[in-house]
Amino acid sequence: MPASSTAPLWLNSLFVDHALLRLGWRNWGVVEAGRLYRSNHPLPWQLGAAKRRFGLRTVINLRGERTGCGSDRLGRAAAAEFGLTHIDAPFESRGAPHKDRILRLAEIFHAMEEPALMHCKSGADRTGLAAGLWLLLQGRTPAEALAQLSLRHGHVRQSRTGILDAFFLAYAAAHAREGKPFLDWLRDDYSEAALREAFQSRAWADRLVDGILRRE
Repeated sequence: MPASSTAPLWLNSLFVDHALLRLGWRNWGVVEAGRLYRSNHPLPWQLGAAKRRFGLRTVINLRGERTGCGSDRLGRAAAAEFGLTHIDAPFESRGAPHKDRILRLAEIFHAMEEPALMHCKSGADRTGLAAGLWLLLQGRTPAEALAQLSLRHGHVRQSRTGILDAFFLAYAAAHAREGKPFLDWLRDDYSEAALREAFQSRAWADRLVDGILRRE
């Protein structure tokens, strides 16, 4: 895109979508070396650098399409420029994970070209959820999945985003009792409504994440 047409996108990305904070903070993580990586929303040159270093073939956008967001528009253009497959797989960070969205993500993981990079806005909550889901689908333990939601990536489990931890803990309890495979538990036993009813956040943590950090 010509520089004149991208200027408004850059202004929106840097100052409205807070990409200014992501200039030097990548929140990068390796989910499985050579197969799957995680980060916050990459700027175009960051995406190019990751492609060159890790041989990326796919980008999974856990924010979904956001037509009024400069970061979204710039990221899609960069993915096309670098020959990367761009896939939208939107999740929310403060609600019980939707069964249908998890099943769709499982299909994406199965069919995508690797290596892949997953991102949301900050790389803390939705990206941690998706990384944990990947590990469970590879046969790894609930504890390993839960570890992807960590303070090291900026995740605050005491806030409303802690409902994502509660999701993995619910499966961990069922797995300890019955040893049920993850997808069988998800299809047969998981209840979004029950998870929402059981979870309660802490007011101080909600003020931190929503009011100070202004997470999406």
